[in-house]
Amino acid sequence: MPRQARIDAPGALHHIIARGIERKAIFRDTQDYSNFLNRLGNLLIESSTACFAWVLMPNHIHLLLKTGITSISTIMRRLLTGYAISFNRRHKRHGHLFQNRYKSFLCEEEPYLLELVRYIHLNPLRARLVSDLNELERFPESGHATIMGQVQLDWQDTDYILMRFNENESIARKAYQEFVTDGISQGRRPELIGGGLVRSIEGWSALKGLRETNTRVISDERILGSSGFAESVLKNAEEFYEKRTAALTQGIDIDLVVKTVAEHLDLEIESVYKKGRKRLIAQARAVICALSADRLMLAGTEIAKKLNLTPSSVSKLIDRGRKESLFRELDKALFRDD
Repeated sequence: MPRQARIDAPGALHHIIARGIERKAIFRDTQDYSNFLNRLGNLLIESSTACFAWVLMPNHIHLLLKTGITSISTIMRRLLTGYAISFNRRHKRHGHLFQNRYKSFLCEEEPYLLELVRYIHLNPLRARLVSDLNELERFPESGHATIMGQVQLDWQDTDYILMRFNENESIARKAYQEFVTDGISQGRRPELIGGGLVRSIEGWSALKGLRETNTRVISDERILGSSGFAESVLKNAEEFYEKRTAALTQGIDIDLVVKTVAEHLDLEIESVYKKGRKRLIAQARAVICALSADRLMLAGTEIAKKLNLTPSSVSKLIDRGRKESLFRELDKALFRDD
């Protein structure tokens, strides 16, 4: 049976699990942990990807990420491949380090964001790598220590989580700590990572009740959320691929977009690729970035490489380009929505 495609879009929340092949160790010492975290942090900052929770266990990892300007699949490919090569070289081993495919669940923020943060950060306690919550606060391989203010990480978004408890940081941390404490008795929670239909309608009892009334629900094993959320995600994903396919069918690529924008602004095509702060060139780049992201569905890293820009610059230019009248004009002129 063919694998299902990853579902992704800017702003999408993902719970990611990657395991060592045959459940073997993927970290052997503190240098391995530091290596992985440095790679992860650099990738997240470069791609404007938010991280709300993470834990590195001896033979697997959990990440809770929100897509920025680069697809999660691109980030995970670079992260896992780069780390595996480094690990193998350092430990003089060969072959695969991770299972063939990491798991990725697209999650509905409400009510699952905080539930997932708690579930992920309690992993070391459930696995008895730490004895209690006091030790968990100092555990260096988990984002819990960062939320509790014991560790500083530029790439972990602690404010987004703490603000859900209270605007005052110290009060929020205390409330968050109580929330995590309440989760200890829940133990392992297969509904957060189990089968799609059961997850999508919030448990077996709900599923049984819907079956008794012959109620139709939309679900997908890649999605953690309500039936309505699953339906919306699948619809948006279908539209995403339809747009990309339509652009390719019409013979439109980023080179044609660059050429068209340059002609409309009476610019030499070469000037678009050169560094400079002239107003027209900045406008051209903004419109090109917006069209390439929205219509060609290109990742921010792809656009950045083509235009000799940084991914963070592309993210800002996309927002600016969408506000330009030229963007709306060329969107209608170049692309047909059949």
